[in-house]
Amino acid sequence: MSGNLKIGIIGGTGQLGSAIATGWLEAGCVAPDDLWISNRSGAASGFDAWPEVNFTASNQELADACDVIFLLVPPALIGTIGIVAPDKLVISVMAGVSREQIMQLTGSSRAVRAMSSPAARYRQAYSPWFDAGTLNTADRDTVCTLLSAIGASDELPDESQIEVFTVVTGPVPGFAAFFADCMVQFAVANNVDPDVAVRAAKQLMTSSASLMSSQNLPPSANVKEMIDYGGTTTAGLVKLQELGVAGLFGEGLKASLERVRTIAPDD
Repeated sequence: MSGNLKIGIIGGTGQLGSAIATGWLEAGCVAPDDLWISNRSGAASGFDAWPEVNFTASNQELADACDVIFLLVPPALIGTIGIVAPDKLVISVMAGVSREQIMQLTGSSRAVRAMSSPAARYRQAYSPWFDAGTLNTADRDTVCTLLSAIGASDELPDESQIEVFTVVTGPVPGFAAFFADCMVQFAVANNVDPDVAVRAAKQLMTSSASLMSSQNLPPSANVKEMIDYGGTTTAGLVKLQELGVAGLFGEGLKASLERVRTIAPDD
């Protein structure tokens, strides 16, 4: 990363923290000796390929050493962050924690609320972010560089949209896996070997994602194309529409959104 900024991750050995750190390191976005990670033990874990990474059990030591601080502790543990970092760029990827809470927790007015997912490990995450228009050009460039290095990223105009993306893009591979499992169960119920059914469903998800990503079309266009084709998939899609599956799925997403809004403690 340009400028040799020191980047720190509080909670960097958790699932999401290690995924983001690994994505940066493998992409060459952050040099190993410019990366700091804090965890409760201070022990290096999962980063054997990069012995230069700095580990500490002290969140404040990390905050003092770094220019940019990522917060990735579980929302229920935000009270354990315990740092004073008024002059640092702070980026939170904690579900349900508001930008106002981030500023109160750290003392920083250069606070960004973002979302990402463990797909960052493979640089395939989607990481939207919001800063209330308070960042200078250099900080904005830093945020864009770090989040774009682990996948796609967009700045959002409204903080409430971060909550929506926590539901829509954060749960990798939760919702997609649910639909894949439905297909596996159907195949097994029709006497297909379970291992074969799993391979087929995974391949369908992989190829579908690649196809949609390669086209400049919304998913609705793919659905319409399959319905208009009039083949075997048409019958299935029409039946799902008749049964109101989209509405049921929306209710599931709504339940997730409601959980996002209550997952973090108020203080």
